[in-house]
Amino acid sequence: MEMRRLAGEDVPVVGMGTWKTFDVRGPRETGAHAVVRAGLDAGIRVFDSSPMYGAAERVLAAALDGRREEAYVATKIWTPDAADGERQAAAALDWYGRVDLYQVHNLVNTRAHLALLERLRDEGRVRALGATHCSAGAFSELAEVMRSGRIDAIQVPYNPRQREVEREILPLAEELGLGVLIMRPFGEGALTRRPPSPEQLAPLREFGVETWGQALLKWVLSDPRCTVAIPATSRPERAAENAAAGSAPWFGPEERKLVQALGP
Repeated sequence: MEMRRLAGEDVPVVGMGTWKTFDVRGPRETGAHAVVRAGLDAGIRVFDSSPMYGAAERVLAAALDGRREEAYVATKIWTPDAADGERQAAAALDWYGRVDLYQVHNLVNTRAHLALLERLRDEGRVRALGATHCSAGAFSELAEVMRSGRIDAIQVPYNPRQREVEREILPLAEELGLGVLIMRPFGEGALTRRPPSPEQLAPLREFGVETWGQALLKWVLSDPRCTVAIPATSRPERAAENAAAGSAPWFGPEERKLVQALGP
């Protein structure tokens, strides 16, 4: 799997998100643990979570028990209240020991939370800082935070049907040397409901693509400004399949156009 720099560290280009899939309790937690183990075994290292995702942070921490040093944990603060942000950070640090990339989720109360995260970074409990947003309407605000010099990475949506980041955010991230985590590479599942036929995917096989999900991931990762894509899954075999998309050769312009044309 190819490695790219994320906030000063080399990481594989395919990671794992935890939205919806890790908000589980009781016996269902064992399934999430199996997905993490399969991901780690396949070379996945970046795992992204948030207090917005219900039980996901806690479930991910339990899944990493005994293998925490193999993982690059990215999580978030998500609350308008500064005191609640302190509590969220304390819980995450208790679960993970440290946070490799701590992000302000959807730019909620960025001023207060960045100050907290900078203090935690100075104490050695957080390695790098980031900011996220899922809406193109907030990208001008995200760009201001990017230019502030206070963050090391951003997280934004990007896929063949959601390309707003190409206008300003990706060029600015490249200019500033910021890492870029890509959420929603499958369009929250909308792009995978009616996959193309194997015959339609045949021209992409020489790029190591066997499935439509791999084609979508490779479409994202063929843009060198994208550091790591973080698709979510509840299936261990899918984690390995996703990881396999993180290797060269990468798509050129024609292959990316083909993927765009094949999508719903």
